[in-house]
Amino acid sequence: DNGSEFAQHKQIAQVTEAKVFFARPYHSWELGVNEHTNGLIRRFYPKGTDFNQVSHRKMTELEHILNTRGRKSLGYRFPNEVF
Repeated sequence: DNGSEFAQHKQIAQVTEAKVFFARPYHSWELGVNEHTNGLIRRFYPKGTDFNQVSHRKMTELEHILNTRGRKSLGYRFPNEVF
């Protein structure tokens, strides 16, 4: 989303040499990997889940599952491997 957390995106992009892309509002197809990841999370936690009620351990387990799962967009490597 285009929230205030990206207020200093130019400085962050310069320091990290990363490209920054802002999707247009209501254009979810511009957020492919993000939307796919949200779908994967929904397999474990339905929409509307209050994540303040999910334990740190459970969140760490889900993080591990997602980060050690091959992704087509990464040539079937997993995010930790690419990072």
